[in-house]
Amino acid sequence: MSQRAIPFLLFRGGTSRGPYFRMDDLPKDRETLADVLIAALGSGHRYNIDGIGGGVAVTTKVAILTRSQDPRADIDYLFAQVLVEERRVDFRPTCGNILSGVGPAAIEMGLFEAQPGETRIRIRAVNTGALVDAMVQTPAGTVSYEGRLAIDGVPGTSAPIQLSFRETVGSVTGSLLPTGNPRDLIDGIEVTCLDVAMPVVIARAEAFGLTGAETPGALDANAAFAARREAVRIEAGKRMGMGDVAGSVTPKFAILGPPCRGGSVSARYFMPTTCHPTMAVTGAQCIAASLLLPGSVAADLVEEVAASPTLLRLEHPSGHIDVVVDYELVDGGLRMRSAGIMRTARLLVRGEVMVPRAVWP
Repeated sequence: MSQRAIPFLLFRGGTSRGPYFRMDDLPKDRETLADVLIAALGSGHRYNIDGIGGGVAVTTKVAILTRSQDPRADIDYLFAQVLVEERRVDFRPTCGNILSGVGPAAIEMGLFEAQPGETRIRIRAVNTGALVDAMVQTPAGTVSYEGRLAIDGVPGTSAPIQLSFRETVGSVTGSLLPTGNPRDLIDGIEVTCLDVAMPVVIARAEAFGLTGAETPGALDANAAFAARREAVRIEAGKRMGMGDVAGSVTPKFAILGPPCRGGSVSARYFMPTTCHPTMAVTGAQCIAASLLLPGSVAADLVEEVAASPTLLRLEHPSGHIDVVVDYELVDGGLRMRSAGIMRTARLLVRGEVMVPRAVWP
């Protein structure tokens, strides 16, 4: 045969979509693994015409699962961001939306046994080391995808999946404030560089002459804003100890403004070159932390924050996302205990994806 068949499940996880694989069904070395994912997704073409990617970053994401050897977890989840037009894979970040489908996928793959009613699965995000508890609806011991929870950015309703994130501070850099400061001035722009679930450079939209309520299309078409934002992000990456991040999707970037629809804040999140059509789950946690951190660029955007645990509603281009944060303020700083988010997921396809044998002999 000229092609190799690889079993997979295609899931919508939160507001993202992509194939979910068993680690045992893929090559072990990262170079060959990257080549296989590039071939499977059709990376290198704007429409991913020769693969199963969807032509945008939120539909070229991959989850790779295996049983965990860590006593704190049941399932290890390796995330891969396959680039759309560039034939490259980034294994450094993680994705909380794709993580929404990890619990159901682990059960569907036979990696974890479902319990009657609800099933709690402890997940370790391999890329960052974060620990997440996923509560999956499993009436009669099988995954249910039908329910009444609606999340903005996804049509219809589905069964709720509760995600509780633990030990997310310093996920990549090892520190809540990688630069050591709640604010840094870079190229005339005040930013807060935070590492909670995902390293993110956060700025006020007004610093760029924006409101934070613009559409993704308008922001992506603003070449002057994109160039200045990227220059700030690259310098911030150096100050965060991440080296030269010009070719990396991390740190991400976010701009914040006053709320427009009754939320806590209006937020636009970049991945990092294009604006997210909704909001990343990991990014939402980091932005929520910035609202609680004394001295951050976002601290005075929220007039009053309830006692811990508190619910923060982040407005994004397609609606909003709620983050429940358990925290405490310590010596003028912030200690995050956990962050909870409700998501949904749905199994779309079960089958085999074909890759040329020349890619994986």
